[in-house]
Amino acid sequence: MEILNGKEFAQEMRNNVKTAVGKLKNKPTLACIIVEGDKASEIYVASKQRACAECGINSKVIKLPNDISQIQLEKEIEKLNKSKEITAILLQLPLPKQLNEERAINKISPEKDADCLTFHNFGKMFAGHSDFAPCTAYGIIKLLEKHNVEIEGKHAVVVGRSNLVGRSVAALLEHENATVTICHSRTQNLKKFTKDADILVVAIGKPKFITADYVKKGAVVVDVGINRVDGKIYGDVDFENVAPKCSKITPVPGGVGPLTVASLMQNTCLLFDEQNKK
Repeated sequence: MEILNGKEFAQEMRNNVKTAVGKLKNKPTLACIIVEGDKASEIYVASKQRACAECGINSKVIKLPNDISQIQLEKEIEKLNKSKEITAILLQLPLPKQLNEERAINKISPEKDADCLTFHNFGKMFAGHSDFAPCTAYGIIKLLEKHNVEIEGKHAVVVGRSNLVGRSVAALLEHENATVTICHSRTQNLKKFTKDADILVVAIGKPKFITADYVKKGAVVVDVGINRVDGKIYGDVDFENVAPKCSKITPVPGGVGPLTVASLMQNTCLLFDEQNKK
């Protein structure tokens, strides 16, 4: 059994970005919008700021009050769209209940959409017409490639159907010629599908939900979950009991999480390159 160490690979990705940015006369700038009130979001944004500093990317954080209206939020996004200083925009999710995430995301200019979640960019990625992809999904594919996981012809099962992870990683796996099954909260007899998976990607937000009896021997398991329980962090997979059955598995923490931030740095540079081709 091999541990897929995302932390080490993420460092390699950041080093590559740092080298590329170091050759630029003008530096990219990533703007993160955060609506205050979610402690986990504050931690994630702080980690993105640190990664920017390490890679030589300028960063700007726009903190907005928890009671902000949809119109006010969209006005803030429009300001960043129009700013020549800003290369890439990331809207930190989740948003408070009074706000429509889909509407807000699609106010971001596709040319500055750091997480590839606008309908324009997501549609191009889904159709296979772009190398640009949502950060977590991109990081997962690159981690599998790094560890020589054969994707073509394999049965990949993705548990979770969010655009941020489930649907996007399913599309990228299909682009690599896997046969893909997407499962979700309404899937009947989930175990039947997961036990048939050569590659199992889990992103459902339920700590230790996937136990050993959900996984076939020799499978590659990618755990996207980050669940905080009594001050500790757990994945969606019961790592201790599932790992012995796997050929390869990601840990939590130290697996997919660091790759998401490293991929964000790479996406920011891709947007910068595209903007400066014009």
